[in-house]
Amino acid sequence: MAAGVYEQLRQRIVSGDIPPGERLTEIALAEDFGISRTPVREALRRLEQDGLVERAARGMRVRERSPNEILEIYEVRILLETAAARAAATRRTPLDVARLEQLHENMVKTEPGDAQTMEAINRRFHEMLWATSHNSTLIDVLTRLNSYLLRYRGTTLTHGDRWKTALEEHAALLDAIREGDADRAAEIAEAHMTAARNVRLLMYAEMSDDTV
Repeated sequence: MAAGVYEQLRQRIVSGDIPPGERLTEIALAEDFGISRTPVREALRRLEQDGLVERAARGMRVRERSPNEILEIYEVRILLETAAARAAATRRTPLDVARLEQLHENMVKTEPGDAQTMEAINRRFHEMLWATSHNSTLIDVLTRLNSYLLRYRGTTLTHGDRWKTALEEHAALLDAIREGDADRAAEIAEAHMTAARNVRLLMYAEMSDDTV
């Protein structure tokens, strides 16, 4: 039951149906869902772990968005994504490379206007990159960091020519991993995530302008 409440609340927060700053209380949510407070409490605990909500007076609230938070998240994400790429180039197996190649091929075949599919396949590529590092701690931290960005609506991949550039960066990263060039893989991963950060900041600024 807690899992179902968690998924519904998570989707509503990510979609913006529950806006940043809104308070969430166990009593009100339990009444809304027609259940006891125990599964609601567990769902809120998981959402807090995901970085989607934070503790507030008499309950929780949806975390606010800010450019400073984007910078902080990406500061760590860039370091860890770079580490994952470096480890992947060192520890990759033939199966790892084959899976990355298949995911990249699927990305190339994806229609540029299909934002949902673009985002999903891009996420799977990065998750496979992390898996190729064969470092479970690195994978866990990167997964959590990625969840923090879910509150920022829209995908960077549909902004300008970012999709085309991202595909080129992925191809270069895949080549470096395939060849076992750890330094090159790390360099490409750092540039790739830095570009994503810059687009995310630009999107935030454009969205803020639209709401003025």
